[in-house]
Amino acid sequence: MSASPASVCVYCGSRFGADPAYREAATELGAALAAEGWQLVYGAGDVGLMGAVANATQAAGGATFGVIPLHLLSHEVGKRDLTSFIVTENMHERKKVMFMNSNAIVVLPGGAGSLDEFFEVLTWRQLGLHDKPVFLLNTKGYWDPLIGLIDHVIDQGFADASLKGYVSVVADVAALRASLRAALS
Repeated sequence: MSASPASVCVYCGSRFGADPAYREAATELGAALAAEGWQLVYGAGDVGLMGAVANATQAAGGATFGVIPLHLLSHEVGKRDLTSFIVTENMHERKKVMFMNSNAIVVLPGGAGSLDEFFEVLTWRQLGLHDKPVFLLNTKGYWDPLIGLIDHVIDQGFADASLKGYVSVVADVAALRASLRAALS
């Protein structure tokens, strides 16, 4: 690794979701990122889990790097008090800037946008375009259906079994923190 601190890209919902455990995990992760000295790279929103992870990172003194497309500035309440705040022209550019400025990817509970982000980095990994570690934070089994879908895709012959090796599933923030430490050292 370079002398600069590692950056962790966090994909997550712009809503809090149905279970308070999702928000608690996002808040715990934000504090953990700051405690480890890792910069948060995320979608620059101040709503839902995005806002929770960013606010917790900031409250613990951590660095934040937010990237938001122009058309979402008002919808996701662009959080302008970040260490770095970048406005892009579109979603594609947002995802590219987030990916390029991170050393690892973490996916918290989220909706279609989080799934889009996850599948893009998973596909890039499968194609050999990167070797960054990708983690699913499986808070209270949120990602179990996704993990089942990946198994199904493999079982039905549409992907090699190696696909599962490109994603690490962790149950809680403590396990994620330990896995990130190992991956980023």
